[in-house]
Amino acid sequence: MTNPWTPEIELSFQEASELIGKQFSQLNPIHISFLGLGFDNTVFKVNNQYIFRFPRRSIAVDLLKTENQLLPHLSQNLNLPIPTPIFFGRPSSTYPWPFTGYQAVNGETPYQLTEEIRLLSVESMAKFLRTLHQFPIDTAKNLHVPNDQLNRLSIPIRRKKLEENVNKAVADGLIKNKKVIGNYLKRLKNVEVNQELALVHGDIHFKNLLVDNNGLITGVIDWGDVHIGHRAVDLSIVYSFFPPAGRKRFFEIYGNVDEITMYLARFKAIFTSIMLVRFAHDQNDQEAFDAAGQALDMALAD
Repeated sequence: MTNPWTPEIELSFQEASELIGKQFSQLNPIHISFLGLGFDNTVFKVNNQYIFRFPRRSIAVDLLKTENQLLPHLSQNLNLPIPTPIFFGRPSSTYPWPFTGYQAVNGETPYQLTEEIRLLSVESMAKFLRTLHQFPIDTAKNLHVPNDQLNRLSIPIRRKKLEENVNKAVADGLIKNKKVIGNYLKRLKNVEVNQELALVHGDIHFKNLLVDNNGLITGVIDWGDVHIGHRAVDLSIVYSFFPPAGRKRFFEIYGNVDEITMYLARFKAIFTSIMLVRFAHDQNDQEAFDAAGQALDMALAD
């Protein structure tokens, strides 16, 4: 059976090091370490201060170009650090796509955190998303930020994929709360997505957050899915990262949202968490698997 996560291109340490060293000689000698693997990008840390992202799939190339144009404009106003591109790699005879290097944002991936620690970041994340979602749409369009072309919140379109991922995860013994998620799928309604538009990160979950030694959020990374779309896409983090006790406080700071937006946000949280469970299992990444399972449990909790 074909692995659904198989990339079009996989890059080794040596290949990445040679590409960076040839194009950015000021970084030599290159000290490189593997930092992470996403659906669409491979990420390396260079000289302990820069992050380089290399697309694994062609779909990520245009998204990376959008990041390069938008992120410098965003970073000035947000209360949490985001990566700002400073190295713009070119295609070569050994690698066909552009790649980007950023000043590293301090922090570590939040894997297992207690509910009490998670609640300490509710205010900062609410302020972050409130500011992001107020970014002028016209400015985003002028920077060639695309509209949502993937129907990320369309339950009629994505229900079948969600059910397939749940069934595969259950068959592989990856889900412990089978009854809870089964009941959720039975109750899932095909609500209509309204046309409210905002600039959204597009892929906020635990793998795209950074935290300090105390577990407090210190940055939001991987903006490859940034687009003009529905803010529920980002508000999914309220359900997948924060326990139910933090949701009311979040929306008190962020601002009120309607019930449909919250319904769609929970749907997106569950959809993404299931994918992350399966992806982490297929990559033999136990830390990410446990964190994805925790995210799924929170998203399903009332």
